[in-house]
Amino acid sequence: MARINGKTKPLGALGMLEDLALQVALIQQTCEPAFNQPHMVVFAGDHGIAHAGVSAYPQEVTAQMVANFLNGGAAINVFCRQHGIELLVVDAGVNADFDPHEKLIQKKVGRGTKNFLNDRAMTFEACRKAMWSGDEIVSEVVAKGCNVIAFGEMGIGNTSSASIITSILCGLPIEACVGKGTGISSEKSIKKLITLQEALKHHQLPETVNAMEVLSTFGGYEIAMMAGAFLKAAELQMTILVDGFIATSAFLVAHALQPAILDYAVFCHVSEEPGHTKALNYLKVRPILQLGMRLGEGTGAVVAYPILQSALSFLNEMASFEQAGVSQKQEALVDEA
Repeated sequence: MARINGKTKPLGALGMLEDLALQVALIQQTCEPAFNQPHMVVFAGDHGIAHAGVSAYPQEVTAQMVANFLNGGAAINVFCRQHGIELLVVDAGVNADFDPHEKLIQKKVGRGTKNFLNDRAMTFEACRKAMWSGDEIVSEVVAKGCNVIAFGEMGIGNTSSASIITSILCGLPIEACVGKGTGISSEKSIKKLITLQEALKHHQLPETVNAMEVLSTFGGYEIAMMAGAFLKAAELQMTILVDGFIATSAFLVAHALQPAILDYAVFCHVSEEPGHTKALNYLKVRPILQLGMRLGEGTGAVVAYPILQSALSFLNEMASFEQAGVSQKQEALVDEA
């Protein structure tokens, strides 16, 4: 804090950049923090609830978008290239098979989850397997020298999972957490809400239900894998860039299991999905950006990355009052302020 406050600026004049610089310095345990080998890992998985008509797109779009990621044509590819971030794509549970690719990590737990309107989305064992896979992926990325990581997702129907997870773990009515997802009509949005209400009524989880039970009942393989990845990244003292609504729902699970993970997380933007604002308020965190984004894929995290770089740059490169020969504010004036 003395290093931050001693820079040639009024106290607090760089606002949130000062908070970010301090947070990353604490994570890395150094007054000269640096980001090395930044990675974006996009987890993809299909959801049985998609067959209930809760999305504007058919389920096969998940596999088609994975192919788009691998071909370099999606928004997340564009932004990762722009900012020098390595992109990896994980098949966590897509209902399709893919040819080997240097950017594709094969971790398929199943060919999509079951429809949680009638069944549990996944078994408890499958949920644990997905989380352990996320753990393994992060360990492999760290071995490359990476110390800053972001997670994205792709999965038609996954805003439905995120809505229920957020509702239960934040203690909110489902009505407050349901949005238009991929851009469904108002009429279809009402159907989506009714469907999720029916799913909650069908499973009748107790008020004291644990996060793993919620995840296995309503989650997706990509959400479970991301939750495991969040936990491992914090354990390895990485700076974690949290994206939008789906990523934050996975973070809520990880946070319920280990609240200290919050110290390692930077919340990059607030999505247009109403449930995302509620989740951020529940965690008492302030996102960096508010750009009206709701694409997913990790795009919000990557777009925010240069702001974090600016936070480290001022900490490492900006002159102090002493170095620059600039007079500091008089003590009497500081006291008056």
